[in-house]
Amino acid sequence: MSIEKKIKITVNGKTYERTVNVRTTLVDFLRNDLRLSGTHVGCEHGVCGACTILFDGEAVRSCIMLAVQADGASLTTVEGLADNGKLNALQSAFQEHHALQCGFCTPGFLMTATSFLKRVPKPSLDQAREAISGNICRCTGYKPIIEAILDVSKGEK
Repeated sequence: MSIEKKIKITVNGKTYERTVNVRTTLVDFLRNDLRLSGTHVGCEHGVCGACTILFDGEAVRSCIMLAVQADGASLTTVEGLADNGKLNALQSAFQEHHALQCGFCTPGFLMTATSFLKRVPKPSLDQAREAISGNICRCTGYKPIIEAILDVSKGEK
């Protein structure tokens, strides 16, 4: 038996009202119902960080949340970072520092770093390392990601 609930959420500045199965994960809702495929599904256990979004401004793992838990919330996905198709400073810094290779983890890192830089606008190297320590990348070795975060914090972008 399927139990459904009506939810109302704002994603990237646009409000949606949908009826969802109460077991639907937030990442599946974003990807399948709203067609926002930038949020990736990795481990489905909240470990890898590929599904990180901003939930009322805070970085959260959308694979371990239910869509019904987002009722009334304001969410930002990686699609919401660019402004009219123009990359924001952090996205540009990732590109310039080659802080992505296969790109699978990149949306999660961008969302984690966005939340972090709002809380800590001028981080130290150690703070930047700690901030992204919960996200997994198998390609870059993390150095270019940290360099991109630090460049943005210096206002160079």
